[in-house]
Amino acid sequence: MTFIDGITYMHEHTTIDLSRLKNIDDTNLNCFDETVEEFKKLYAEGVRNIVDVTNLDMRRNPLYVQKVAELSKINIIQATGFYQDKFLPDFVTDASVEELADLMRREILEGIDGTNIKAQIIGEIGTSKNMMTDREKKVFLASSIVHKELGIPITTHTTLGTYGHEQVAFFKKENVDLDRVIIGHVDLTGDVNYILKMLDEGVYVEFDTVGKENYQPDLLRVEMLKEIEKRGYEDKVFLSMDITRKSNLEYQGGIGYSYLLDCFVPMLREGGVSDKFIRKMLVENPKRFLVRSKR
Repeated sequence: MTFIDGITYMHEHTTIDLSRLKNIDDTNLNCFDETVEEFKKLYAEGVRNIVDVTNLDMRRNPLYVQKVAELSKINIIQATGFYQDKFLPDFVTDASVEELADLMRREILEGIDGTNIKAQIIGEIGTSKNMMTDREKKVFLASSIVHKELGIPITTHTTLGTYGHEQVAFFKKENVDLDRVIIGHVDLTGDVNYILKMLDEGVYVEFDTVGKENYQPDLLRVEMLKEIEKRGYEDKVFLSMDITRKSNLEYQGGIGYSYLLDCFVPMLREGGVSDKFIRKMLVENPKRFLVRSKR
């Protein structure tokens, strides 16, 4: 895996289009020039890697992402896999688990969508609110097979933070290396004890909706991270923003990708989270997790 020392955003989208179901153009994140400018700003602030978890169900565009990476100088790690049920293509319904695994395998070993851009992480594979559908189970089974065969890490989507414990139990049953698994969107639970139970199992967790205060206030995220540090789990947490809308970007008056560094990190410091933990979440933990995946 290509990795550059520096800050890493572990769960982002460079371009994504969910408008076919959301019925709103705002969810078609296709502002190339504006994204490049924001990524250049991130580079100036020390960001060197972004994990782009846009997969087959999100109208991904690997060449677009590669061009943004070239122009911004940020290393963007691309993914393979499928999202949650309502975004799954008919292919997932019709294909066998092994056929889904074959597709992921090809994208890791050969390239995504006929390009030479190789996927380096499986995700964000998702479950629905409080449940895993039959089609989602097929995706999770296929992901587990490829993970065990190739050593590729897995990153997940939990709808509003739900079903995280069950995801962990699924991976345990399938003998997946929990130290290679990230459970996503855990900050949306608002429940630090729920998160701590997952950390007890050995997975990584992501506070990856920073700035989305319509879901949870950032001050609550700060309090939960303080408690996680107090409990000694500072090696198992990542930060990101999961930006998916045009209105999130600065050119439309949104908070922008740099909000994490410019606003949330100072909030963490003011709230009593140590600089050591902040550095681990942004620099050291991502490096340890991703560099182990070197192929």
